[in-house]
Formats: sequence, C-alpha cells, structure tokens
Amino acid sequence: QVQLVESGGGLVQTGGSLRLSCAASGRTFNNYHMGWFRQAPGKEREFVAAITWLGDFTYYADSVKGRFTISRDNAKNTVYLQMNSLKPEDTAVYSCAAATVQANLVLAAAYNYWGQGTQVTVSA
Repeated sequence: QVQLVESGGGLVQTGGSLRLSCAASGRTFNNYHMGWFRQAPGKEREFVAAITWLGDFTYYADSVKGRFTISRDNAKNTVYLQMNSLKPEDTAVYSCAAATVQANLVLAAAYNYWGQGTQVTVSA
C-alpha cells in the first residue's frame, strides 16, 4: 500500500501559477504510475495529467495542455504538477493517485490509491 499527501494548493489570481506536490510513502514509489485529478463543486471528478513510473510518457487533459506540466522525482518519492496561466475554471480540489498498471491512465478507475486532495482557487 502507498500513502499519498498533496500540498501546494492555495488562492491565486487569474494568470498566476502554483506548483502542487504529492509525497508518497509506503511501497516503492517508482513502481507506480501517477496521476492528478480534480473535482470542482457540483461537477464530476476529471482527469488532469498522468506520468508513467519512469517518467517517459505524460498525458494531459486538453483543457490544461500547454499550461500544466506533470513531473516526478523518484528519489524524493514525489510527483509534481506545475500549473501556469491559471484560470477561474481551474478552481477545484486536486488529488493525486497511484496506479500499478500502465493502462487507461486518464480514467480514475485505473488508480489504486488516492490522496485527500488540496484546494486550488483561482480568483477572477
């Protein structure tokens, strides 16, 4: 089992940047493919970005391509989400997740473990 703890959320103005971190503990971090999802009030949880265990493949939702970057540091057991050019519609609780199988990483069902989430609020 792996435990995931997100940090780095907060309040930022439109056009600003934030970097989210997700620290993992428990089983070997680099056995897992990692993803970020978000959920806004009254909306379904949606895929944001994913990265394979080696970091050789990344995937992004169309809504964040060119603005967000996912990366990982296996030596630090941490995955990051750099968010630039933030928009009010990016406001949501962002959660990281870990998957043991590299398949359908854009789907929440592919992930075995989830963090509690961190709030990101983008003011207009």
